[in-house]
Formats: sequence, C-alpha cells, structure tokens
Amino acid sequence: MPQGEHIKLAIKRHGRRMDHEERMRKREARAPKVASKKARKLIGLRGILYSEQRRKEKIEMKKKLRQHEERDTTSTNKQDNTVSKPAYLLDRETQNRAKILSNQVKQKKKTRAAVWDVPITKVEPLADAAVFKVLKTGTKRKAMWKRKITMATFQAPGFTRKAPKYERFIKPSALRYRHANVTHPELKVTNQFEILGVKKNPSSSLYTDLGVMTKGTIIEVNVADLGLVTNSGKMVWGKYAQITNNPERDGCINAILLV
Repeated sequence: MPQGEHIKLAIKRHGRRMDHEERMRKREARAPKVASKKARKLIGLRGILYSEQRRKEKIEMKKKLRQHEERDTTSTNKQDNTVSKPAYLLDRETQNRAKILSNQVKQKKKTRAAVWDVPITKVEPLADAAVFKVLKTGTKRKAMWKRKITMATFQAPGFTRKAPKYERFIKPSALRYRHANVTHPELKVTNQFEILGVKKNPSSSLYTDLGVMTKGTIIEVNVADLGLVTNSGKMVWGKYAQITNNPERDGCINAILLV
C-alpha cells in the first residue's frame, strides 16, 4: 500500500466525523490569524521570505476580489475600422457602463465569517443574580462559593458529575433539556430535534461554556431527519438555530432554524 493510502482507506471504511465540515470551516477561518502570528514570530531571512510570500498572496487575492466585486465596468463599442482616424483620436471610443455582481463570492465571505441573519438581533443581557442562586455550604454553612443555575441548560449525554466537594456550578436535572422544537422558516414545518450543543449565548461567554439556554441563544441541532444535502451531495447532520422563547417560563425550547 502506498504511503498515505491508509488515511483514504479509513475514510472509505468508517467515514468522517459528524462535525468534519464545521472543523474545516473553523480551520479555514483561523488561517489568517495563524499566518499573522507566524509572520510576527519569524525573523531574519525566513521572515523576509515569508513576508514576500504573503505579499504575493495578498496581491493575488486582491486581484480576484477586484474581478468579482460590484463595480462600474466599461465596455467599448468598436466603431467602423474602415474610416481612418488620426493617432490622437484612436483612444476616444464610446463607452457603455455595466454592473457586475458576484453573489457567490459574497456568500463565501459570509460563510467564512460565520454571519447569519438571525430572527432576534438584540437580546437584553441577563444579570448573574437572575441566572445563579447562591448556595451556602460547609458545616457552619458560611461558605458561599457554590452557584445553582436557575435557567434552562444543556448537558451532553454521558456526563459525569464532579464530587459535591469540588462542584462549582450545579445544574438541576429538572432544568436540563435535550430536545428543541425547531421551525424551518422556508418549509414552514416544525420538528423536534436533538440538541447537539450550545454555540453562543449573547448574554455572556460564561453562559455559553455552562450551556445556559436563554432567549436569543444559538444552539446546534441534529437535522438528519430533514434529509438536507450539501452541494457536494453530503448529508447535513448539524445546523444552527436560535431560541425564540423563554425556556425557563414555558418549560420547552422553541427555535428557528438558521438557513
């Protein structure tokens, strides 16, 4: 077997990870930052060669973007060449103005930047007092370093709790949710999908890490039942959705799929 063929063989037998496309997208989005960090660290001859390589890459990228950007372009109408003109009038030709717009390039930019048109654009931030409840612990019940989460949370299956002595944040099992009622805005259908994770909570990054789900939170759901397929023919497993209700009040999670 040639060197490197075992990777293709393993992919053919077992397939790829469910989040392979998302990992590749994130790696591509991180590429400029990695290149910038490398350019700052390299010194001497290596730094000069690397900066020259990056300069050429940027020139090529700007050329491609300039070709696809929305701009005013001019097209000339060729006049009859049978009539002879003086040399100083050869460059004077009638011009027609036209516009070129490439939606594909703009769509790629949006995908790289992970920008979506969310239904709820502005969300009121939540105070820590509304999300956490202070618990007193210890024999004398004076220690107040534990917090109980009073909002709806997500916990991945197979989760093992820490020992009570070392547990900082407590997630009550009654407020843990594993499924959400997701509405497809174009198909106008609502299905119950399994939640894969919490992508971003706009109130705080701490709530995102803890899996707190409030109104406006972006979650990832398993949409395999919809049978969505990418342009390359691959099955779509996970897609993002935004929560549109207050789960702690309603007792369920309603969301709209981001397409």
